[in-house]
Amino acid sequence: MTFITWLAVGAMTVAVTAMFVIISVFSGLEDLNKDLISNLHADLTLKSASGKTIKNLDQVNKVLKSNKEISSYSRVIEEKVYISFNGKGDIAYLRGVDSAYVKVNPINKEVFYGTYPSFKYSNEVLMENSLDNRLSIPVDSSNHYATVFMPKPGTGIISKEEDIYNKRDILVTGVFPGKDQLDNYIVSPIELAEELLSLPKKSAYQIVIKLRNPENADAVKQNLLSSFGKNIEIKTKEEENAAFWKMINTEKLFIYLIFALVIFITTFNLAGAIIILQLDKKEQAKSLISLGFPLSHLRMTYFYTGLLIVVSGVITGLIFGTALCYFQLYTEFFRANEVLPFPVKIVGKNYLIVALTASIFGIAISWFFSKISKEYITKS
Repeated sequence: MTFITWLAVGAMTVAVTAMFVIISVFSGLEDLNKDLISNLHADLTLKSASGKTIKNLDQVNKVLKSNKEISSYSRVIEEKVYISFNGKGDIAYLRGVDSAYVKVNPINKEVFYGTYPSFKYSNEVLMENSLDNRLSIPVDSSNHYATVFMPKPGTGIISKEEDIYNKRDILVTGVFPGKDQLDNYIVSPIELAEELLSLPKKSAYQIVIKLRNPENADAVKQNLLSSFGKNIEIKTKEEENAAFWKMINTEKLFIYLIFALVIFITTFNLAGAIIILQLDKKEQAKSLISLGFPLSHLRMTYFYTGLLIVVSGVITGLIFGTALCYFQLYTEFFRANEVLPFPVKIVGKNYLIVALTASIFGIAISWFFSKISKEYITKS
C-alpha cells in the first residue's frame, strides 16, 4: 500500500475515534443529568391547575391511596426565603416535605455530614452544602440557630416588623450535596413551610409520586387525570424537564452533525488514495484492458480498495475509541472541573451510529471515484 493509502486509513481512524469518544461522552452526560435531576423531580408531580395550593386534598389522597401503581407519595411546599446567620444572608429555596418524602426521593441517603431531620421538631432542617458553607452555619449545634424570613402577602400600612414577614429560627441537622440542581436548597418538615406561609395544616403546593414501575408513568398519569378532572395538573419527570432535555438532545444532534461533516471531509483522503492508485497503476490497468480484462472488474478493484480503507479505518477507530473510553472510566484523567471527571458511557448503539456514518460516506466516495472510464486508461 502507498503512503497516501496509509494516510487515508489514519485519517479515517482519527475521525472515527473522535466521533465515538464524543458520542460516548454525551451518553455519559445523559446519565449524569438524569442522576442530577433525580433529586429535583419525582416520577409524577401533581399540582393545582389554578392557584398554588392543591384543593380537596382529602379526595386527592383517597385516589392516590387506591391506585395500585403508586408506591409512595409525599406532600411538598416550596417557596423562596431569606436566610440569615451571624450577619450573613442569602436567598434560598425552602422545600417543606412530610415524613414520607424519603420514600419518593431517598435524599436522606445522600447526607454526608450530620443527620436527616427527625421530624420531631418543625425547625430541624437539612441544608445544601454550598449554602451552608457560604453562611458558615454549624451543623447540629443547639447553640447556633439561623433565621429564615418569609415575606407576608397583602396590602396596607406597615406599622411593625411582624407585618413585613414571618420568621423562624432553624437548626441545621445535616448537609447534603446539591449537585448543581439543588443549589441553595433547604429541606424542612412541611409544618415549617406552612407556618412561614400562614397556611392551614395538611396543605400542599404539589404532591410528588413514586411509581412501582416508572415506565408506566404516562398510563398512570392519564388514569389519575380521568379521576381528578381539570382541577389537577400532572407532569411526568420528562415533562418537568422538557426544556432541559430538548437542549441536551439538540446539542447532541449538532455534535453528531459536526462530526459527520468531519468524517465526510476525511473521506476525501480516501478519494485521493483511489486517484493516486489509478495513476500509479495506469500502465498495468492498460495492459489488463488490452488483454480483455473487463472494465467493470477493474472498477470493482478500485472500489474494494476504498472499501478496505474504510473498513480498516472504522475498525481501528472504534478500537482506539473504546480504549480511550475505558481509560477515562478507570482513571478519570480528563476532568470538567476539579471534582467532576468527564462522564463516559459505552453503548452498543454508538458503535452502530459511528460505523454506519463512516461506512455510508466511505462507500459513496469509493463507488464514485472508482467509476474510471476506458478512454482514460487507454489514452496516452
